[in-house]
Amino acid sequence: MGLLTVARDLTRRKARERSGRFVAEGVRTVEALLASSVRVIGALTCDLLDRTPRGAALGAQLHARDIDVLRVSEREFLSACDTEQPQGVLVVAEQPTWTLEALTLGATARLLVLDGIQDPGNVGTLLRTAAALGADATCVLPGTVDPWNAKVVRAAVGIQLGHPTVECTLEALTAFLVSQRIPLWGADLGGASIDMLVPPARLAVVVGNEGAGLAPAVRAACAERVTLPMAPGAESLNVAVAAGITLFTLRPRA
Repeated sequence: MGLLTVARDLTRRKARERSGRFVAEGVRTVEALLASSVRVIGALTCDLLDRTPRGAALGAQLHARDIDVLRVSEREFLSACDTEQPQGVLVVAEQPTWTLEALTLGATARLLVLDGIQDPGNVGTLLRTAAALGADATCVLPGTVDPWNAKVVRAAVGIQLGHPTVECTLEALTAFLVSQRIPLWGADLGGASIDMLVPPARLAVVVGNEGAGLAPAVRAACAERVTLPMAPGAESLNVAVAAGITLFTLRPRA
């Protein structure tokens, strides 16, 4: 199967799951991938890449790294893209493998859990936020968009290449949290005001679907439900914004 066909195939989640591969699109994201230890299978480029000095430099870097680079027409390139505003470069690479059991957690630990998040941009921003605020890992529950979706990878600027991103079931997650003595707190309307609580040293925080919030089973698994105090008349925040404030407020205290 040629590289162009492989890249087109990887726009489908089932193909990514079956092959353990993903596509990274865009100059910044591909730069981040090349700086990581992730194994690169090959790259597709087109004339769009040469329109900026940074893009042209990346093209030269791909060739210097002895990576299999296939130059295609702009039309062919667009047929393999899954994001808006393509920049003329995409890379096919092996997905890093993260598991709950392999996580190394210290005396203080923070996990972010995603439940049913549907927007790729939100998932990418959530991954970047978790990494920036020092979370040890992000756990992705069923019903959430694939963290290896090209739009997620681009929104996260490839942060999941180094930030442990674990796909798991609720049952596996709760068993792991119990074994590690880590309580699960849910960001949920109607919960206790977050500024009235003292967070434990080890904590997992789950955020739910953009419209529906936490799934009933996830809500039932939470030891505590927390909410952000907001001004009168304010209904809700974007899930990535809310998660960022929540993680910062519940950060480990010295």
